[in-house]
Amino acid sequence: QVQLVESGGGLVQAGGSLRLSCAASGRALSSYYMGWFRQAPGKEREFVGAISWYGANTYYSDSVKGRFTISRNNAANTVYLQMNSLKPEETAVYYCAASSYYSDSPINYNYWGQGTQVTVSS
Repeated sequence: QVQLVESGGGLVQAGGSLRLSCAASGRALSSYYMGWFRQAPGKEREFVGAISWYGANTYYSDSVKGRFTISRNNAANTVYLQMNSLKPEETAVYYCAASSYYSDSPINYNYWGQGTQVTVSS
């Protein structure tokens, strides 16, 4: 079992950048594919991207490809989401999640953080 805690959210102007962190405790982070999701009010939880166990492979939704970067430091038990060129429509609660394998569906992730709010002003 693993516990996840996100941090780094906040208020940023359109076009700005934020870096989110996801700190894990419990089981070693290297046991999991790690995903990032986001959920805006009244909308379904949306896949942002994922990273493989040791970071060799990354996957992104088309909407963030080229602007967002996921990385991980297994020694520090932390995963990161670097977000550049943010848009107002990307205002949402951002979650990290852990899975035993790659998936872009939230139903396949077993462990979730509490989320961190990202607000992008226009």
